[in-house]
Amino acid sequence: MEGVSDPIDRALLNDWQRDFPITERPFGVLAETLGTSETNVIERLRARTEAGQVTRLGATCAPNTISASTLAAVAAPEDRIEEVAEIIGAEPGVNHSYLRENDWNLWFVATGPDRAHVDGALDRIAQRSGLRVLDLRLVRPFNLDLGFSLHGDDRRAPPRQAPDTDVLQPGDREIVQALMRGLPLNARPYAAIANTLGRDEAEVMARIRVLSAARIIARLGVIVRHRALGWRSNAMVVWDLPHDTITRAGPVLAAQPGVTLCYERTPVAGVWPYRLYSMIHAQSRKEALARLAAAAAVLPELQGAPHLALFSNRCFKQTGALVAKERTIA
Repeated sequence: MEGVSDPIDRALLNDWQRDFPITERPFGVLAETLGTSETNVIERLRARTEAGQVTRLGATCAPNTISASTLAAVAAPEDRIEEVAEIIGAEPGVNHSYLRENDWNLWFVATGPDRAHVDGALDRIAQRSGLRVLDLRLVRPFNLDLGFSLHGDDRRAPPRQAPDTDVLQPGDREIVQALMRGLPLNARPYAAIANTLGRDEAEVMARIRVLSAARIIARLGVIVRHRALGWRSNAMVVWDLPHDTITRAGPVLAAQPGVTLCYERTPVAGVWPYRLYSMIHAQSRKEALARLAAAAAVLPELQGAPHLALFSNRCFKQTGALVAKERTIA
């Protein structure tokens, strides 16, 4: 883990990427396990956030459960990359935006409370940029956890069942949005969220536990910036495979070392035929390509299949998804 030599900091950034305590004083729980003080834990996390190694301490959400999202791309001319990236990033619902090595070079995730909100964002980006926007909707996920083992051992969360949306209640969306924005770095972060929402702290924590158990909250913990921690050679590998083949290949590909995301998306006829997507995060291009080759060798379906490795050159935006109108947390 580049730039993090202190063992307590390493433990904070690695061991608490998921299963963050849902209790009145969660940082005290971390402090007890690490043999330090609650104040020290908060100060360390604040320092790592200010250093750009941590995005936030908060939640990621199972896609298209409590909100809507899509992966999108535009082909920006070389001399317009900065301009178009600014147009994309200006949309509040865009939570990830990257420059990748392809003619379709600006890739982003658009999120919102519902599909109409996402469609509106894509339409505005197309109108303001004058460029076609590829709308690559999720068909099915195989791995969307994106936790990083900072010890280099490729540990990952076990496969999980589909989210249970039957548990959703009015007001849950606002709680999840607060967690997407990030827990306040103070002794009682859930109380701060509850106060802003005009709700009871115990009630808010109870709903977070329910949403986590139902897998609507996919992960609650430290969200690291992988590029700032040394994972700078990151490739989105797209495969041109038929749907039935993806049914067999997707789960196996998702389980391969170095593959941090894997899912099927809709193609765009005559423009973008790729259906199977897999992210590989590595510390060098050589390592990323080696991991790609190793993953492809495991699956006969992938050997010789048309594919592209779209390495990312720059991150323009990385934040939590938009699931509801945000409120400011003190």
